[in-house]
Amino acid sequence: MIATLNGIATQASCQRLAEELSRRSVPDIIGFAERHAEALYRLDQEKFGMLPVVDMTDRNGEPFPQPGDGFLYARCAVVAAGQAAWEGVFFDVDKFAPYTSTACDGEWLLYVPDQAYELATGKEWDRSTRYCFESYSNRDGWPNLGR
Repeated sequence: MIATLNGIATQASCQRLAEELSRRSVPDIIGFAERHAEALYRLDQEKFGMLPVVDMTDRNGEPFPQPGDGFLYARCAVVAAGQAAWEGVFFDVDKFAPYTSTACDGEWLLYVPDQAYELATGKEWDRSTRYCFESYSNRDGWPNLGR
């Protein structure tokens, strides 16, 4: 279903995906939400999150760190790029770097399961998935994060 996005999570492509997903069963929508959350969770790792934003520097010319939301949107962009891109970053962390660009924002992908559910049922879905996709929630991915 991610192929519906043609590699990029724009508002229009994510709306198409939500509409396509809404024509499936509610269990399929929930399954999509679960797989989506898990894919984002697995990308929630220090080796990706500590990469700087590729097209930004601070006022001293130093690399600009990814903010938490920016890191989440970068992970969404990786997922939107497809399975090969998603798998590829695990073998080569440098392949994640282009997704940190301010021009590469996958935020719209976050809303697809909710939109699909609402289109399918007419009801708002207060979803809870097995995996939390918020940045820094994967404790195994952030072993040096003080808790």
